[in-house]
Parts: sequence; structure tokens; C-alpha cells
Amino acid sequence: MDFIIRKATVNDVPAVLELIQQLADFEKEPGAVEVTLKELEQAGFGDSPQFTCFVAEVNNSIHGMALVYFRFSTWKGKTVHLEDLIVHKDWRRKGLGVALYKRVLEYAKNEGVRRVEWVVLDWNTPAINFYKKSGANVLKDWYTVQMSEQQISYYLSSN
Repeated sequence: MDFIIRKATVNDVPAVLELIQQLADFEKEPGAVEVTLKELEQAGFGDSPQFTCFVAEVNNSIHGMALVYFRFSTWKGKTVHLEDLIVHKDWRRKGLGVALYKRVLEYAKNEGVRRVEWVVLDWNTPAINFYKKSGANVLKDWYTVQMSEQQISYYLSSN
């Protein structure tokens, strides 16, 4: 099967948002996506892009994406965070995910970062096995910590 991996353009944002929603559905959180087309357009393709997105295109249609951004580690310096790598369920096991993953790693290497990091749900065994097979370390002794907009407001108002 022929496909291309390329940097996303602003015209790809609707397809990217659709893939983000598919990921939320897969992760059993269908109502969790709050980001809008406008926010994605501004954040990724405005004057100061906050992320880079790569897409997997087959016959002029987007069937996968990987969204990354830079972080700074006090131990490692500049790093890349892989926020999401998503392949449409009907297009899995056709090489798109591997190609997107490789493109992210090439991007990180070209940018001279010392680490690429991401999170994976503990029940997503196929993804965990894929990452382990690729040579990545799946750390089990770290917890992801998050605070929602409402939690931030509550904390700030009560302290």
C-alpha cells in the first residue's frame, strides 16, 4: 500500500481533530475532547506554533497523525513530547503507525534532542508491546499527574 508521511498543514486540521476524537473514543472518554478546530489551527499554524503534527496520507485522505512538541528537562535539556500517535482503526496494521513513529524519532534526532517521551495507558497492551519492541523504556515507577481547569481554579481560590 502506498502512503506518505508529511508535515500537516492547516487544511488537515479537520481530519486531525477527527482522529483525536477517535482516540478519545478508543480510550473510553468520548466526551473529553474540548479543543476546537480554531484552537488547533491557531496553536499549530499561527505565528508561534506550539506543536508539530505529522500525518499519514493515503489517496489524498488522512488516516493517521502524530502530534509532538518541545519540552525542557532539567536533566536532559531539550526533549520532544509525543502527545498522540493515532491511526484510524480501519487503517491499523498497514504500516502507517510504524511510519509515523519513525518520522517522530527522525524529527527528534534532527532537532538534536536527548529524549523523546510519551505516555501510554496501562491497559493498551498492543501499544506497550510495540514500544517495548522498538527499544523504548516503559517506565512503571512514574505517575502522570494532571490538574484540570476546575481543579486549578479551586486550588488557587482555596489557598
